[in-house]
Amino acid sequence: MNYYLDVLRKWKNFGGRSDRREYWTFILVNFAINIGLAMAEQMISPENSIFSGIYALFILIPGVAVAIRRLHDIGKSGWMQLIILIPLVGWIWFLILMAKEGESGKNQYGDHLRGTRF
Repeated sequence: MNYYLDVLRKWKNFGGRSDRREYWTFILVNFAINIGLAMAEQMISPENSIFSGIYALFILIPGVAVAIRRLHDIGKSGWMQLIILIPLVGWIWFLILMAKEGESGKNQYGDHLRGTRF
């Protein structure tokens, strides 16, 4: 949960690096929150999804920022996120990049992180 909160605190930081653990913990917690919101919306008002929409807007910029930092960790530009626009193949390629181990040592985006393994 600390990784999720760290991502929210660093919402405007598009530089630097994020390791796999930080990125995937953010994705997992975000997924769990979305499931909880969907269940609550179905109980309250099945035809209205206002909570999910507000949450999606709230989490959009931190999500983009952590993905950019994750790409920096593997030595890629943040613009590589745009590969998800390629139908089917883009999403698979993006997932492979996000699962890849970060570069050891210093790269052009900053120092090596704590070397956590996931």
